[in-house]
Amino acid sequence: MADEVICLDTSVLIDYFRKTKKKNSFLLELTQQYSSFAVSIVTKFEILIGSNQKQEEFWEVFFQNTLVLPFDDKSNEEAVNIFKELKRAGNLIDIPDLFIGATAKAYNLKLATLNEKDFVRIDGLELLTKKNK
Repeated sequence: MADEVICLDTSVLIDYFRKTKKKNSFLLELTQQYSSFAVSIVTKFEILIGSNQKQEEFWEVFFQNTLVLPFDDKSNEEAVNIFKELKRAGNLIDIPDLFIGATAKAYNLKLATLNEKDFVRIDGLELLTKKNK
């Protein structure tokens, strides 16, 4: 099992939560190969704003046991550079995805996602997707 930390995108967590058969989730597949995971504070925000009280209890336990990466100056600098590159190319992505990708890139982490179409636009960001994990 690999020791590296993998950053999880919001889509991976939503997929896990919604699946009645957790063994079919991408997150569970990832745990077969990796033992350490992190999320961006933006992912935590996205999850919690979309949760009801009962779901929040589940997610709070999850986040207590998962490294939550801050959106700090390093992440912000990376986000600015990515935004300018994407804007020049006329290929912008949603700001939350930009911040999540920038955080993963700033911390030199692979990003596990089910939203490949947006994150693939970020140069230098290594993605783990269902087909390439």
